[in-house]
Amino acid sequence: MQMIWTQEALEQLSEIEDYIATGNPERAAKFVDQLVENTESISNNPYVGRVVPEIANPEIKELIFHKYRIVYRLNEKRI
Repeated sequence: MQMIWTQEALEQLSEIEDYIATGNPERAAKFVDQLVENTESISNNPYVGRVVPEIANPEIKELIFHKYRIVYRLNEKRI
């Protein structure tokens, strides 16, 4: 499946990196790389996440990465 990042998700990713970078810029870059790598792995196994409890829609799933929740939506050909 093809993974498409929303503009909002990319902005939030940048905010996470900026926040971590205030204390450790090198760690921030490494953390974001790991988060992206973890998220991109969803394309190989799109059903790995659980249904978001407050939404209860089987197309809306989530993965937890450290303290961050990665929410994604499945459809026929993309995530």
